[in-house]
Amino acid sequence: MGNSAINEGGLRERKRAATRAAITAVARSLTAERGLNGYTVEEVCEQAGISRRTFFNYFPAKEDAILGHVDDDFPEEVVERFMAGGAGSPAGEISDSLLADLVRLSLDLAERMSGSEEETRQLIGVIKKEPQLMLRIIGASEEREAEFARLLAAREGVPTDHPVVRMAVVLLGNIARKTSAGYFSEGNTRTYKDMLLENIAAARTLFALPFDPSRAGPTPLSMSRPDIQQSGSSQSGSSQSGSSQSKSSQSTPSEGAQ
Repeated sequence: MGNSAINEGGLRERKRAATRAAITAVARSLTAERGLNGYTVEEVCEQAGISRRTFFNYFPAKEDAILGHVDDDFPEEVVERFMAGGAGSPAGEISDSLLADLVRLSLDLAERMSGSEEETRQLIGVIKKEPQLMLRIIGASEEREAEFARLLAAREGVPTDHPVVRMAVVLLGNIARKTSAGYFSEGNTRTYKDMLLENIAAARTLFALPFDPSRAGPTPLSMSRPDIQQSGSSQSGSSQSGSSQSKSSQSTPSEGAQ
């Protein structure tokens, strides 16, 4: 594929992203002002400068337009920078820079989120005006987590159900939700970025504390080791043998009595 075709493809995608963003901004503004049922799709189209057909090419309903598109949460340049971080590691091995790159990715996404105070104001207003949208938000969060897992797995060359991928999605997803809850709370004056960094630092402090797996009972890792399984089997066999001998010795007096 030639450079001109690549450039045209990139330009086309940027135009699509700009159109999606315009639709979402208008939908949020109207919802915050009038409520979800206080305006029509046609009014969104008029203010966004698009046709009704174009609207439905991007979003199936007003609720979806309010929440935005998952692709807009993972900008191409941010994703490319994250994916490049694992280029030097063999496929299937977790790269040493993964944690640092995940923090950088979170900060990049946070900067985009907090980059427009108007967008933030609109989103807060929408959530307060239409609390029933929380169900949609939960569904959208699950979709974004699935996309995040795919990116992480592709970068590291592992399946999406790899333990590190699963834990990265769970931990960072919950940190992001905790940060968002505080950021959108009444009276908050702190930036999303500062709150996110604080919560990530707290998690790192927790997991840096000393931990002795041997004092926490058997772990999935130890239970999967053949030598431990073999040892356990041997002990079990010895126990069963001892039990059999005990039963045999106990039965002897009874037999003699007969």
